[in-house]
Amino acid sequence: MRICEALRAGGIEVWFDRSELRGGDAWDQKIRQQIRSCALFLPLISRNTSARGEGYFRLEWKLAVDRSHLMASDQAFLVPVAIDDSPEMAARVPDEFRAVQWTRLPDGRTSTAFVDRVNALLSGGQSRPSAHTSTPKTGIPTPTNPPLRPRMRPAVLLVAVLAVIALGSLIAKFATQKQVTHDTAPAKTAAVLASNAPGKSIAVLPFVDLSEKKDQEYFSDGLSEELIDHLSHSPDLKVIARTSSFQFKGKNEDVRMIAEKLGVANLLEGSVRTSGHDLRISAQLIRASDGTNLWSQTYDRKLSDIFKVQDEIADTVVDALRATLSRTENGAGAEQNLAAYQFLLQGKFFYSRNNQGDLDRSLELYKKALELDPHYALAWALLARSYMKRGTEPDFPLAELESKTTDALKKALAIDPNLAVAHRWLGRVYLNLRWDWASAESEFERAIALDPTGPDGAAATNDLLATKAFMTGNFDESVRRQAETLARNPLDNAELFFAGWFYYFAGRLEDSLAALHRLLDLNPAFEDAHAIVANILLAKGMNDEALAETQKETDEAAKLQVLARVYWAMGRKADAGQALTQLEAKYADIDAFDIACVYAERKDLDAAFKWLDRAYRTHDLAMIFLKIHPQLRNLHGDPRYQALLREMNLAV
Repeated sequence: MRICEALRAGGIEVWFDRSELRGGDAWDQKIRQQIRSCALFLPLISRNTSARGEGYFRLEWKLAVDRSHLMASDQAFLVPVAIDDSPEMAARVPDEFRAVQWTRLPDGRTSTAFVDRVNALLSGGQSRPSAHTSTPKTGIPTPTNPPLRPRMRPAVLLVAVLAVIALGSLIAKFATQKQVTHDTAPAKTAAVLASNAPGKSIAVLPFVDLSEKKDQEYFSDGLSEELIDHLSHSPDLKVIARTSSFQFKGKNEDVRMIAEKLGVANLLEGSVRTSGHDLRISAQLIRASDGTNLWSQTYDRKLSDIFKVQDEIADTVVDALRATLSRTENGAGAEQNLAAYQFLLQGKFFYSRNNQGDLDRSLELYKKALELDPHYALAWALLARSYMKRGTEPDFPLAELESKTTDALKKALAIDPNLAVAHRWLGRVYLNLRWDWASAESEFERAIALDPTGPDGAAATNDLLATKAFMTGNFDESVRRQAETLARNPLDNAELFFAGWFYYFAGRLEDSLAALHRLLDLNPAFEDAHAIVANILLAKGMNDEALAETQKETDEAAKLQVLARVYWAMGRKADAGQALTQLEAKYADIDAFDIACVYAERKDLDAAFKWLDRAYRTHDLAMIFLKIHPQLRNLHGDPRYQALLREMNLAV
């Protein structure tokens, strides 16, 4: 309202839709009409919009962006305005919004200069800034003060209010002409937002491979990951996890925008060049608020010195941020074999690409590392990790999965009993393959004790809390921990997916939708994500929306399971039966638990227990959800359900 009143006081006619419309089709139609005919579009961005979600405004944004593309390049149609420090929202607006000049008006306090600027724009007083405008920490492009260029156009202004009200749009008409005055975003904006990130917080960006043949990407990625691991062991340093930092690999984004998206105050970036046995590593530590280079160094060494260089870089960075490094020495003994270490780095590189073909390559590379050094404990542990990940595929028999995984972990722990990652994955064997809850908890606790501040300890903590939640049905601690994990790893697709699952199990449907929508913004094809969203919509009684969401699912088994339930809820019994028949015909051997869920919701208890019995006998990995899965609620009062809980060691 402050901005609306200031514009009116400045001689600009304003239409405020909140006073005329109450939502619905008429509201949509009116706003679209105004966007198509207005002279200027001023979206107002605030943290309240971030909290509520921007779904209501996507169509408005798209319409405004589409219209701006049709206009001459010298016409400033989009002028985004930030009314508070809202880094998340600034990161989620359309790219076109970042290619134009932004203004910052804290709490909507509107200066005379701003009103003058609006008048000037409406009368043709300023041209659109270049898309190459520089971007400070806020993600708000810095004004470049382009030359004024007179032009005349219809005097209509639309300001889309995306704040607390979340429904307001302002239409203003130019009435008087005034002297042009530029109202630029304050220079301190980036510094203000940077202050919201802890000073001792850092993201390690993927080091760039500058080798002549460009064939050392695995090595540069491995160095980056090792530095993340080193820095993570500093107890008073917030370090963003690999999966989030690596989202920016190969992207030429401004460092301040990257820091804003990751929620850190500092970035470490660099490059790697290898030639024969020679190695050159360049690294620099950057303060994100103003792009200041806090420290930089070039290391010319031999490849055999790589481990010393990693320690040296990590120690220097921690010292620059005045933190204390307290590393563990997991697997250090095997690192002396450089060739084996390079195979291990290649294995980690392909494992991280997260598809079956590359997963098979990671297995072979770890085996090559172990051929060179059979006493490489970390290689044995990572081999087991790849087996576990590979074992989720239907063509990998369960008995073979357990045998190979357990054998690799036993060898790792025989060499290094204090290897945290090995204890963590042994816990996963007990949890997923043996349903031995007590032993799983013990191994997770051991991993945490060995690596209390590092990535393996953090992952084991998540596993431990999830295990407790599966056993008790209490998700409070697991949900709290998931929020902390996302703070360190805000762009990790898997973590967002798990958060969506946990919120769904905990009955926090809106929180689940928020996490999953964020995931799907990053990766629209992420398997099972659309299916979970459809589950939530179905639980909310939004059957048509659930059906539309299900059609987007890329995993056929998940899609068929949800279709069988959505069609049933819609009364389309024939379609529901067809989907269930296809699910049983194609996926009975690996999805017996999900088939049981379909029958449970239909209250066909005998069929549900028949499929649960099959899931138990085939050791369906989803059986760990038996006690907490919302689609099995209709079974809770049946004695057969309590008996099955006792078989799973889940009875109270």
